[in-house]
Amino acid sequence: MRTQRQLKVGEEIRHALAMLFQRGDVPWPRDFTPPIVTISEVQISPDLQNATAFFTVLGEGAEAKEVRRVLNKIVGFFRREIAKSVRLRLVPKLDFKEDVSFAYASNIDRLLSDPAVAKDLQRDSFPLSEHVDDE
Repeated sequence: MRTQRQLKVGEEIRHALAMLFQRGDVPWPRDFTPPIVTISEVQISPDLQNATAFFTVLGEGAEAKEVRRVLNKIVGFFRREIAKSVRLRLVPKLDFKEDVSFAYASNIDRLLSDPAVAKDLQRDSFPLSEHVDDE
């Protein structure tokens, strides 16, 4: 369970990172086509020294693994910018990871809309529900 302090610091760092991507200030390598990157969450360790920034890549053609490699390569830039915009005694070490929660939720939605599963989810297919209603 994360503390209120961890949540607050994580959200401040997320906002700072989001503004860098929104303004287009990220120094992408010359041979890299910059994708649209969204920072969905920043989780921070209890000692506030390590942070994991979860990102999603929007649009076609951008490989998330390649984006992760590039972001972790220029992590020093992000730490400097966070130090400028967020008041912290120590700027945490950053690690960028792909956010797979949207893909996971999409997969669950696809499974639940499958006709074989949908028939099991209908209320009248539960034999126990008939007995509970009679009481």
